[in-house]
Amino acid sequence: MLPGLEPGPSGRKAPLKEGRMARSLVIVESPAKAKTINKFLGKGFVVKASMGHVRDLPKKTLGVDEKTFTPTYVALPEKKKTLTELKKAAKDAGAIFLAADPDREGEAICWHLKEELSKDTDVEFRRVLFNEITKKAILAAFENPREIDANKVDAQQARRILDRLRRLQDQPAAVGQGSPRTVRRRASRASPSGSSSSASERSKRSSRESTGR
Repeated sequence: MLPGLEPGPSGRKAPLKEGRMARSLVIVESPAKAKTINKFLGKGFVVKASMGHVRDLPKKTLGVDEKTFTPTYVALPEKKKTLTELKKAAKDAGAIFLAADPDREGEAICWHLKEELSKDTDVEFRRVLFNEITKKAILAAFENPREIDANKVDAQQARRILDRLRRLQDQPAAVGQGSPRTVRRRASRASPSGSSSSASERSKRSSRESTGR
């Protein structure tokens, strides 16, 4: 059963009345989607928009470990207000559904959101996917939530890291990373499988720590 829904007359699922339990937070990418989806889900849910990515590699430093190619992310300056609002909503939520677009970038957005919001709440995070904004598609997606696809997240991160290193081949001074030759050497060592701290590995490590194993 969806958090925020309960059996209604004739077995149909109806929204829980306000005040009976914490509402579920749903995060999509655009405000337009948020407004429409909120109508479909009802009062048991509050839907907010992340406006795309909320974190990225830093602009003034490399942001990538030179030996392991592990990225270091920072909150985007223009998204700090949005992130603050999402964190506030997350603290009051009974569950959090991440509903960014169903592609590699969307999966990464969901992962970044979970990484940031889980610092202030211990509620369950679930990923929902839909390819059209219709009531039928939305309700079906929320009936079948899943986990974030770590493989897609890793693929997006690998591409982002390589893009950063390749860009620095042309503009090394922009982030104080030395000569073009040094930067080219870093880029040549990087590969999609080169990171020793992928999303999937971090997820497994987090699981082991939570179970004490």
